[in-house]
Amino acid sequence: MVKVFIDGKEGTTGLKIFERLGNREDIQLLTLPEELRKDVSARKDKINSADVVFLCLPDAAAVEAVSLCENDRVIIIDASTAHRTDHGWAYGFPELSKSHREKIAHSRRIAVPGCHASGFISLVYPLVAGGIVRPDYPFVCHSVTGYSGGGKKMIAEYESEPRSSEFDSPRQYGMAQKHKHLPEMTKVCGLDFAPIFNPIVADYYSGMCVTVPLYGRLMAKKVSVEQLKEYFAEYYARQNFVKAMDTMPPYLSANPLAGTNWMQIYVDGNDERIVLASVFDNLGKGASGAAVQCMNIALGLDERTSLK
Repeated sequence: MVKVFIDGKEGTTGLKIFERLGNREDIQLLTLPEELRKDVSARKDKINSADVVFLCLPDAAAVEAVSLCENDRVIIIDASTAHRTDHGWAYGFPELSKSHREKIAHSRRIAVPGCHASGFISLVYPLVAGGIVRPDYPFVCHSVTGYSGGGKKMIAEYESEPRSSEFDSPRQYGMAQKHKHLPEMTKVCGLDFAPIFNPIVADYYSGMCVTVPLYGRLMAKKVSVEQLKEYFAEYYARQNFVKAMDTMPPYLSANPLAGTNWMQIYVDGNDERIVLASVFDNLGKGASGAAVQCMNIALGLDERTSLK
């Protein structure tokens, strides 16, 4: 029986992890009473008593939680931004490469990718790794997400009545180009420069569509749209949760994979102006689903366990 403690269970990601693990017979969930959930001593005891600890906390609190761990055998899986660019932590996107998967399997410290970052990296990492684009390519990224990505406060804003009519419209944010996912997107893909990043939150609960346009004339290798489709299909061919699709639908929605851990990759356009898109659930492959997948790999289990 694997003992699991979710530090920050009351947040959106923590609740989803708790939900995904709740019916597993191989998992014992360690919990704290409401009055002790922020008590440092009580949290320290649970962290060191567990086999696996999920951190669903703000960055500073996640760093503090790691410092409380004195048991070397504990696997810590951090869903915050705090450790995603830390060399000592495995980056929790096993589909990127064999080395990513192996590091997750053998690490006691795993950082769960950010939601927007997951979409961007799923598209750009293979391009750079395959030499199709150079690390100095001037990337631009557009990302549409459901409002659950903003946590409890944003969920309350969108679901309250009455509410401002502005919530009826898609809303752009992060215009100052200081979004917390940018360092992760840049480092993991090995880019020389951060992309221009345009995140958008819209009036639906969960799901994401991340889009990256490409100019054929700026690519290091001259490949056609069809060749690029074949490249992504082969790159993700043996993965359980990431699949390159054959055709782009006339309208690409952001929410068809809500509630799953799946990710779909699309390629369309013409040989001069190419559009790449990644569709997934910001609460699934973009958060709790990815966290549980990493735990399964680290424990030597089928990565699909409780994610089928």
